[in-house]
Amino acid sequence: MSSDRAAYWPVFFTFVRNSLIRDLSYRSNFVIECASSLSWVLMNLGFYLLIFTFTAEIGDGTGWKKYEFFVFLATTLFINSLMQTFFMPNAQEFSELIRTGRLDFALLKPIDTQFLISFQKVNWPSMSNFLFGLVLLSISLWNLTERPDQPLVITPYMVIAYPLFLLCGVGILYSLMIVLAATSIWLGRNQSLYDFWFYITSFSRYPMEIYQGGIGDTLRIIFTFAIPILVVVNVPARIMAKPLGISSSENVMLACFAVVATAGSILGSRWVFKRALLSYRSASS
Repeated sequence: MSSDRAAYWPVFFTFVRNSLIRDLSYRSNFVIECASSLSWVLMNLGFYLLIFTFTAEIGDGTGWKKYEFFVFLATTLFINSLMQTFFMPNAQEFSELIRTGRLDFALLKPIDTQFLISFQKVNWPSMSNFLFGLVLLSISLWNLTERPDQPLVITPYMVIAYPLFLLCGVGILYSLMIVLAATSIWLGRNQSLYDFWFYITSFSRYPMEIYQGGIGDTLRIIFTFAIPILVVVNVPARIMAKPLGISSSENVMLACFAVVATAGSILGSRWVFKRALLSYRSASS
């Protein structure tokens, strides 16, 4: 079993290499896509810079001040860029595989179908946002460690836990995406996939502390425990900008829940995808 799983790595790297060759074959288009992606990020950054000219922090008493929030924003860029690089183009094409009957060929290949349709295309221009996130994170952490009042101390725990919880966030969002893509088998076509994806993930782009009051509390409960979108960015961002302390039982429980939610989401999405394939009718049938 372990040797079979190890055999998937060469296939994955082949997908990565072929996609890079394809994108670089049209270098002008590659540069334009990178510039377009970065322009959207810069507009968002400018919007938040404008907000912080009028307020010291987002959310009353939450502690998400300027550079803490920019760590949050950088975390959002990391997770979203990984999703858009590796998974979004494949999920969007899944309905076309069903409509044209090309899913038959994927089912006949001696490789796991979910793996094949999840990784066969890589959208390299979206990685420009990841690189910008690295710059934003570095600048933000430097300012947090150099501030005169309560400077941030980066510990080995933060360095190890942060990328691990980034992967947890990617796992949760991937699970949601593959479930949405699998509905194409039952619906025939699912052209609203990207729209619904944007609407549902927009809740993860803000600190969960802003969801307060009647409607806010309801949204926080739904998108934390029913659809664990709020833990995707909030947990790794808190680890790096506001380190989770052992004395804070709520934060520790939230981090533990993120691990459980990731495992549950991946297993649940795998079950839904397999059930959807059982309902698939071959184009030749």
